[in-house]
Amino acid sequence: MAEIVWQPYGDYLEKSNVSQFMRKNGIRDWKELVSRSTGDIEWFWDAAMKDMGIEWFTPYRKVLDTSQGIPWAKWFVGGKINMVYNCLDRHAKRLAKKTALIWEAEDGKSRRFTYAQLSEEVNKCANMLKSLGVVKGDRVALFMPMVPEVAIAMLATIKIGAIAVPVFSGFGPKPLQTRLQDAGVKVLFTADGGVRKGGKVEIKKSADEALKECPSVKNVIVLRRLGIEVPMNAGRDHFWDELMAKQPANCEAERMDSEDPCLIIYSSGTTGKPKGTVHVHGGALAQITKEVRYHFDVKEDSIFFWVSDIGWMVGPWMVIGVLTFGATLVLYEGLPTYPTPARLWELVEKYRITHFGISPTGVRGLIREGDAWTEKNDLSSLRYLGSTGEPWDPDSWMWLFKKIGKGKLPILNWSGGTEIIGGFLLALPITPLKPCTLACPSLGMAIDVWDDNGKPVRGKKGHLVAVKPGPSMTRGFWNDRQRYIETYWSRWPNVWYHGDWASIDEDGLWFLYGRSDDTIKVSGRRVGPAEIEAALLEHKAVSEAAAIGVPDALSGERIVCFAVLKPGNQPGDVLRKELMEQVTKSLGKTMRPSELKFVSALPKTRSAKIVRRAVKAQYLGLDLGDISTVENPDAIAAISKAI
Repeated sequence: MAEIVWQPYGDYLEKSNVSQFMRKNGIRDWKELVSRSTGDIEWFWDAAMKDMGIEWFTPYRKVLDTSQGIPWAKWFVGGKINMVYNCLDRHAKRLAKKTALIWEAEDGKSRRFTYAQLSEEVNKCANMLKSLGVVKGDRVALFMPMVPEVAIAMLATIKIGAIAVPVFSGFGPKPLQTRLQDAGVKVLFTADGGVRKGGKVEIKKSADEALKECPSVKNVIVLRRLGIEVPMNAGRDHFWDELMAKQPANCEAERMDSEDPCLIIYSSGTTGKPKGTVHVHGGALAQITKEVRYHFDVKEDSIFFWVSDIGWMVGPWMVIGVLTFGATLVLYEGLPTYPTPARLWELVEKYRITHFGISPTGVRGLIREGDAWTEKNDLSSLRYLGSTGEPWDPDSWMWLFKKIGKGKLPILNWSGGTEIIGGFLLALPITPLKPCTLACPSLGMAIDVWDDNGKPVRGKKGHLVAVKPGPSMTRGFWNDRQRYIETYWSRWPNVWYHGDWASIDEDGLWFLYGRSDDTIKVSGRRVGPAEIEAALLEHKAVSEAAAIGVPDALSGERIVCFAVLKPGNQPGDVLRKELMEQVTKSLGKTMRPSELKFVSALPKTRSAKIVRRAVKAQYLGLDLGDISTVENPDAIAAISKAI
């Protein structure tokens, strides 16, 4: 049984936003809060919207309407709202001189925007879109590096009632083309290029190739990020600065119905085309702001930074959530370890960052570089550490907790997905923590752990399910309502099946073990890849690991592992045997790997998730499916040559 290593204290208990909400509503402790918020979801979401000060043009008359079925639940019925009005317009005067956004690039170049300046830029951009004929419901795509203009373009799109489609800036032409075609995009924002690891990324070149078969795109707005020469298609392509110079600085926010779409965020599938998850003004804003305010405890004096791209759910989430509460958001363009592994810690010290978020794989990469890089900067401004993307291993979690948090800061572990633009599970500032725990359900999200027969289980692994609707659940998939039902609502009636393994321990703390479709079943016994990988990572020589299950005539499946070694360690049979024994010692003889191979890198997304299904497909010689999110495709090909 894991031990509690962090207990809430001081201001976490007394001054956090969630503590104040509890006192206002006569709630004694975190367990009662979770129980009440998930037991009476209509009470909670109504109380939260009022407590957070979310502003409506027309108040909603009903919190929840399930008359069309649970999968098609509607929230805040009758309410008129605009997400961007809440992010910017209401702050533009009162917080006019306060810093809203800080941007920095790999080379140290930086820019700052006050709330007044950011609001003015968003208004100009909104008017620019209107001048190009964009109206309510039109789709506008963002294929840009992590620069201020990508946030400005997204907010401007949403402000006028159009639908923003953020796309990962590292994509090649084909995945961009697929998304532009599926969404029927009318306008594309892009840039001449971007920076990555000291080099130039030719973004406009990829966009032009994709646009050859995207007739719906009538206008392309090009940001001169690098100032390099790029081909411009007459009549279609326009430079950002030239159009912006012509626009007035005032633009009223469109009054939108709570259920009007504002975002389509694509989530890649294992096979077939990516899924366009649809998010709406009222429901998405409710989820995002609830998490930012109560779980991450963001206030006006907070300075928030998360390693992310606008194309991943965390990008839009943090822009919308942080600005809604008048805090300061930090954006970084480039590789987090370039030019040195101290790059992130330099940002923390320079901008006095209070909230820092990163993936477990990102942490493991930093561990590989050595502890010395963490000791060069003042990290005393930090108050919260955040993580998402995949399950933790205990050693990496403890490294972040002790080395960066000095054993004093909570790690707010978070898991949900693009399809809910938020979390099902997310720690609170007032929950005790064990290594790797996600602590509790995200407030107002009625979730449970079920066995194969649909019965609740405790103390062992089961399926993560949502037994009630949540306001930010995707309103289907764009152009594919049936696939949405089949993906999430087909296993049990009116129950969202998320596809993750989870458990609740004897102290009421929650844990995740990875995707159920990743689960390996050896001789009838199930094990998650993350558990095997955690065992390998306990060895001092291992930096990263991936475990897959492959067919076996005798045991059903057998385990094959791939390990990336820390500098100074050499692959060989002696080390291979040690690592296989490490797994056996931790998980038992049944889970001993049948093979262990050494590789120099594992395939990952830019948000640092290891793409296990690509590893497995390459190993077995199968179709790789959609690998458009993989940043280092060479690592996939190298799996076949692993030693």
